Amino acid sequence: MSNEKISKNRLAKQETIADIKERFRTAKSVILVDYRGVTVAQVTELRRQFRAAGVEYVVLKNKLVQRAVAELGIKGLDEYLVGPSAFAFGVNDPVAPAKVLTEFIAKTKNEHLIPKAGYLDGAVFGPQGIKALAELPPKEVLIARMMGSLNAPITNFVGALSAILRSVVFAIDAIRKQKEENI
Repeated sequence: MSNEKISKNRLAKQETIADIKERFRTAKSVILVDYRGVTVAQVTELRRQFRAAGVEYVVLKNKLVQRAVAELGIKGLDEYLVGPSAFAFGVNDPVAPAKVLTEFIAKTKNEHLIPKAGYLDGAVFGPQGIKALAELPPKEVLIARMMGSLNAPITNFVGALSAILRSVVFAIDAIRKQKEENI
């Protein structure tokens, strides 16, 4: 092999590693999937659903991913980088890759598509973490719940104040009635 060919190959790998690093930096979450035994039609449908959810789905070489995550200082992912690995990068929504993948597996009853690991906010988690992430309610529901929680103390405070005011009004009214009877 000539030196020029080695240099081109090394340069291509370095560019790929830089691309992988950028994907990990910009993604809100990453899900690793073992796709052995999945048909082309199934992968095509999965890609379509990922695309609709704003998720980038790519197959990457484990060695290049290992180098990229090592350079980024991400620990704990190496043990999952064995066998064929596809990566779903959640660009906009951190829950989307896990939700789409879990729903796709449930709908198609595909036992060949196996979630291996996930990466979110600097933490690496296994298949159970992916399932838990997929079961999170939508962002809007979480915000509504949070607002309800924040609103509850204010509502209770207003209720308590109005009860005190009602008590004062009833007491004054009782005093007025008593004085009218005495006259």
